[in-house]
Amino acid sequence: MCQVTHRIMDSLTASTMWMTPGQNQSWVSEFILIGFSSDPTTNSILFIVFLLIYLSSVLGNGLIIMLVCLDTQLHTPMYFFLCTLSLLDMGYVTTTVPQMLVHLLAHFQTISFSGCLLQMYVFGALGMTESILFIVMAYDRYVAICYPLRYTVILNWGLCIQLVSRTCACGFFFSLLHTSFTMSLPYCGPNRVNHYFCEGPSVRSLACMDIHLTEMVDLVLSVFVVVTPISLIVASYIRIAKAILKIKSNQGRCKAFSTCASHLTVVTFFYAPATYIYMMPNSSYSSERDKQVSLFYNVFTALLNPVVYSLRNKDIKRAFLKLMGHGRVDQ
Repeated sequence: MCQVTHRIMDSLTASTMWMTPGQNQSWVSEFILIGFSSDPTTNSILFIVFLLIYLSSVLGNGLIIMLVCLDTQLHTPMYFFLCTLSLLDMGYVTTTVPQMLVHLLAHFQTISFSGCLLQMYVFGALGMTESILFIVMAYDRYVAICYPLRYTVILNWGLCIQLVSRTCACGFFFSLLHTSFTMSLPYCGPNRVNHYFCEGPSVRSLACMDIHLTEMVDLVLSVFVVVTPISLIVASYIRIAKAILKIKSNQGRCKAFSTCASHLTVVTFFYAPATYIYMMPNSSYSSERDKQVSLFYNVFTALLNPVVYSLRNKDIKRAFLKLMGHGRVDQ
């Protein structure tokens, strides 16, 4: 049985390679995404679990987008950025989960080289854009708490649109660099990616050459999209904390802190696993650990973001009850 299995896997590997003219080296034209398990029963259970998570994520983020668009009282910079975050989360999770669901039920978990490239680029672009957007959202809270009387003057709609558009431009540009360096490597041997989607470190580990330079470039990009945002967010919240401590009433301090708690929660859920994966040394890299940790910043954050903002935000609750025809709720 084991011999038959090895022969099947060898034939699959051979069928996903093509020979370049005039060369003796074969190059990978497809990748095989191993996923989580080879057991059909386990995959069926995982399919149901991830399908429910995916649908909940799309519905939750879609609901926030709809509420912000329909309720005029939510037409403020804070909710404009929250709406953008929900849109990114929907795209973020849709880039990987639908394909993962298909592969959980399919007999062959293959993805073409060009499909892998596209998935890596879009996933990276949305993830890096979201990482930079958290800086913008931290700046929004800084202005709202430290300069409340000038909030709408400083964060006018023109500036808000510029911040979001420039954030997207940076995210898509950095992802282009990351994807270009990763997919330009020669892949001439193994094509089995120990992951459920084409993530940079997992794919790059299959390259048949020294990837030291690519890892250095990746580390520099990680500094820009992970370390720098975290540093700026921490700096913003240090000033916010100082401003909150100057508020004399306990009720005022609690109200000011509650406006930041949701943002801090989603930032923690996003940056903690992303930092663990992209900033750890190559010597300690583990594809199995990477695969598990990536679920948090890819799948679960897209689900947790609307939950966190809905549970802790009275404006969102009021808008939802108003939409459902229950009138207004107490502020």
